[in-house]
Amino acid sequence: MPESNLPRHAAPVQGKRRQAAIPFVLVAVFLDVLGIGLIIPVLPTLIGQFTSGFDQQAYWYGLLSVVYGVMQFFFAPLLGALSDRFGRRPVLLLSIFGLGFDFLLMAFSSSLWMLVLARIIGGITGASFTVAAAYIADVTTEENRSKGLGSIGAAFGMGFICGPVLGGLLGAVDLRYPFYVAAGLSLLNWLYGYFLLPESLPPRARSRLSLRKANPFVALAGLSKMRNVGGLVWVFAFTVLGQFILQTIWVLYTAMRFDWGPQENGLSLFAVGMMAALVQAGLLGWLLKRFGEARTVLFGLCSGCIATLAYGLVQEGWMMVVIIFANLLSFAVAPALQGLVSKNVDPREQGLAMGSLNSLSSLATVLSPLIGTPILAAVSHLSKSDVRVGAPFFLIALLQVVALVLAIRFFRQRASTFM
Repeated sequence: MPESNLPRHAAPVQGKRRQAAIPFVLVAVFLDVLGIGLIIPVLPTLIGQFTSGFDQQAYWYGLLSVVYGVMQFFFAPLLGALSDRFGRRPVLLLSIFGLGFDFLLMAFSSSLWMLVLARIIGGITGASFTVAAAYIADVTTEENRSKGLGSIGAAFGMGFICGPVLGGLLGAVDLRYPFYVAAGLSLLNWLYGYFLLPESLPPRARSRLSLRKANPFVALAGLSKMRNVGGLVWVFAFTVLGQFILQTIWVLYTAMRFDWGPQENGLSLFAVGMMAALVQAGLLGWLLKRFGEARTVLFGLCSGCIATLAYGLVQEGWMMVVIIFANLLSFAVAPALQGLVSKNVDPREQGLAMGSLNSLSSLATVLSPLIGTPILAAVSHLSKSDVRVGAPFFLIALLQVVALVLAIRFFRQRASTFM
């Protein structure tokens, strides 16, 4: 969108306005995540209305995650590249609109295939986090880049504090209420973005659109070949794969092992959101200043290894919540890795780089249900006290160990640059 076509209040961010623009995009992210958080506790139950038995419910829950992830994998780099060419604001508005339509279609769904169609639309247009990360990269210095990206995680956490709890409460009244409210929030978010969100990328800083670079395979291959980025891509890949397997199985696992319903899962996700917000809004800045990105990544991965192993071993539901609070350092890993990648790519390709990482995350969302839900289904017949029931979490712990080993190797080879 050319600068001249923007409302005066949405002109590109310049000079002293650069830092002041950050709250605008964080509010947009918060409203986006609030809507997503609303539907998480109730989506498995909604799927259960169209299926019979836990196995079918887990299968379709996993399929919806796969469909959404496949669409994101192919379209996230393209939307990131479009934001490099036309600016962040129009692409963010498109993403918000698509997510709202996704929620609305799920609210009126009368079959499983309507849910699948909704997830396809949401996946194609779902670039809000990609564009938000590129936006933050536009308006922060290299020294503050990781902290700025962490603020996205804080906004994400705040959305998760409110969303799942509200979704659980609304779902207890009517299973479809959370979807209506989520769609309404998307409309509110779109109006907010249209009238108040300023553009962060001036025309002179925009790049030509390259469909070849927007190919997710080409984009990821290009990132992986960069000397100071390539190894981080693999660390990021194993980290997010473990995280997405955890997200995929959490609601199903806690329902199976601890008999949790929408309200209990809503409260547990509230705890996750609160920790993410506390770490990424406050503790992250201190960690980065005191230890730097590299050591922060290593500390966070160590914490994640221990926590995921513990998730699989505990016998009482309340212990899961205790581990969430003890695992605070793991919430610092993703923004620290994103910050390191952002510092080592061409400033004109921030959207493409963030889109490539988001594409990698989307690939993880495709693989995670294919890996996690079959393992969960395989152990669902076991006694709740059988240690093998925790097998999905033991796999996640192994993936975190692999990420930790790769990170140690990468940072040791480039100690003069990163340590």
